[in-house]
Amino acid sequence: MRTMTDTFTLSHLDALESEAVHILREVAGEFEKAVILFSGGKDSIVMLHLALKAFAPAPLPFTLLHVDTGHNFPEVIDCRDQMVAKHGLRLYVVSVQEYIDAGTLHERPDGTRNPLQTLPLTEKIQAERFDAVVGGGRRDEEKARAKERVFSLRDEFSQWDPRRQRPELWQLYNGRHAPGEHVRVFPLSNWTELDVWQYIAREKIELPEIYFAHEREVFQRNGMWLTAGAWGSPRADEVVEKRWVRYRTVGDMSCTGAVNSAATTLDAVIVEIAASRVTERGATRADDKMSEAAMEDRKREGYF
Repeated sequence: MRTMTDTFTLSHLDALESEAVHILREVAGEFEKAVILFSGGKDSIVMLHLALKAFAPAPLPFTLLHVDTGHNFPEVIDCRDQMVAKHGLRLYVVSVQEYIDAGTLHERPDGTRNPLQTLPLTEKIQAERFDAVVGGGRRDEEKARAKERVFSLRDEFSQWDPRRQRPELWQLYNGRHAPGEHVRVFPLSNWTELDVWQYIAREKIELPEIYFAHEREVFQRNGMWLTAGAWGSPRADEVVEKRWVRYRTVGDMSCTGAVNSAATTLDAVIVEIAASRVTERGATRADDKMSEAAMEDRKREGYF
């Protein structure tokens, strides 16, 4: 028998959705010019879904921004462009390749461009005078991200100082900032990877097929299965083979590994994630394995 208490009890996904919608509306109310980071990856797709839901039936009050490394998975870029066109949104794309061509940035010996995103991102924020930048970072992903508040202040150089974190009691968010400063906002802070996938299943959100198991030519490097691409090819001692794999997270192809998987459906992915004891970034992102403080160092410099 249902009681009145049961009637008004939210599921954990309802509670997370409500919190994220509240945060997004706070951003719209507190800031003059906000932008959402949107790459076409699962977290940014969920973020866009929540933002559209938060302001429906009105148009989205934010523009989108993607820092394109030039080494992105084609499936993800295609999904990004399709979603932007579908919802009639404005997307800024900042190219790392253009910075390399201009001599402002230089290729790294390891071929990865993820650390090279910082300068294009911070210069675009300053050029457009964005005062809030919304991202899909979650605390369960990585140690440095676990330190972030929902509203995270950045100075005039886009740098992060953990000592300037502000208290956020009772879901009260302080967006105050001086001229030149901006705030990074993380509406998915309290979500886990499993929450994201369960929400995707509930809301029937479309994702790039790369997130599901498929046969792909890969080679192993530093314990990860990588895909050859514009970023580089296998070395002489690295053997290319066909495997059934899927990607738990997507980024620069040079440092994002696939995992062996037979999960071709949402339900199968959810079962797989529920059984995993390693975070998606810990399992498949080489750029986070450079040092214990790799992510925190990049965040201090302005990375997301």
